[in-house]
Amino acid sequence: MFSLTSLFLSNNNLISHAALAIFLSLFLSLLKIPALFLYGLHTYIHPDDVNPNSNSSGIRAAIRRPGAIESEPLKLRKKSKERFEFDENKAQIFRLKLTEGHVQSRIYFKEFYAAFNFTLIALLSLLLHRFLKVDQNSGFVKNGTIIPLLLGFVGVFRLFFLIVRTGFEISASKRLEKQLGFFWGILGFFLGLGLLYNIFPKWVFDFGFYESFDGFGKFVLAAFMGCIVGFLYIPALRNARAFWLGTDQIRSNLSIISCGWFSRMLLYANFLLIVFTWILWISPLAEFLVNTGKKGGKRGEELVGYIGMSRLNFDQLRLWCLLSTGLLQILTLRPNVQMFLNEAVLCWYQRLHGSKVPDLTYSRAKVFLHNHYLCLVVLQFFAPAGMVLVFLGFSQLDYGFLNGMVLNVANFSDLVKEVALFMAWWIIFVWALFSSAILVLYRRGILYVS
Repeated sequence: MFSLTSLFLSNNNLISHAALAIFLSLFLSLLKIPALFLYGLHTYIHPDDVNPNSNSSGIRAAIRRPGAIESEPLKLRKKSKERFEFDENKAQIFRLKLTEGHVQSRIYFKEFYAAFNFTLIALLSLLLHRFLKVDQNSGFVKNGTIIPLLLGFVGVFRLFFLIVRTGFEISASKRLEKQLGFFWGILGFFLGLGLLYNIFPKWVFDFGFYESFDGFGKFVLAAFMGCIVGFLYIPALRNARAFWLGTDQIRSNLSIISCGWFSRMLLYANFLLIVFTWILWISPLAEFLVNTGKKGGKRGEELVGYIGMSRLNFDQLRLWCLLSTGLLQILTLRPNVQMFLNEAVLCWYQRLHGSKVPDLTYSRAKVFLHNHYLCLVVLQFFAPAGMVLVFLGFSQLDYGFLNGMVLNVANFSDLVKEVALFMAWWIIFVWALFSSAILVLYRRGILYVS
């Protein structure tokens, strides 16, 4: 009895983490939170003509690929001088409220379901580890560090793999968008190299871990940064479109496209918080907000280093902003996805009123693709926020058991924390930069939603 009690007390952190992971796995499988996230959203489908040879008549709602093979062979059209009469039935569009069965039938739903639950388990495990009393001398297995560490690593690379996989989906995005994503990825790689090799002035970004890496480590980290830039371009592009439509920047005044006041407030708050968070790591702003007790000597710099908060409070502000940004991005998941679906309605409306005899083939294809790739877009909106939260959780772990063992770095724990925090900021930085630039192009009329 005494041996069992002592064994439990010596491994209580490990047992607590294992019990939490098992309980959450069973509990989340019953709740089906990912399906609830999408429940009640409105999707749209085109009506499809019924086969005239059948006994039924009229129109019916059908979700099928545009241009599918019909039962009758195509015949050559003969030129006729008769006036063409447009079939108004083909100008209709049906609004459908998504149920659990509809959501589960979409492609990539299983991937989103598994990624959401696994990320939530990893985050709660990291949160539990922060409040447990950890004895570094007992080893990272007995003190339970290994479980949140493994869950976090698997969660991050799983989300990153899903972003890569959705980026290579053939019909989910335009070929030009994929080519631009590749171009921005290469540019992001060289930007990362310049940042890690101190090509940029040190007063630009408030990070100081670059000297601790060797050449190979800097190359690997820069490659990962470039991949994040390249594969986040298309999700950020869709996020900017959702913001543009959700806040009714085009002034369409169409109730079927715009969202309610609460969703609009979420979209505005999410965008402003993302921009505010990434500029907190800009050195001039950090120097202005941190009170170092040293008054500036030059004219116009009297306030720098003399007002503001302490360095500790400023670092806590950064962490809270990263946490709020990730959570708010998940909260805006529903409005963003709804705006993605409404984008197809806007395309249908523009094509319908674009000419006297509208050609709705393109809008039919767009409505189908937006309906078909619903969960793929959900993954693209969720994965960056999930990676930010997991990286933020990594920055709060204590890696003291690795000090002096890896890369010949004496204080390896602080290095890992700094890199994890930097990667969380890098995702926010890329997301904010792409979204802001795309919104500027929309505002200037260079890009437009169609």
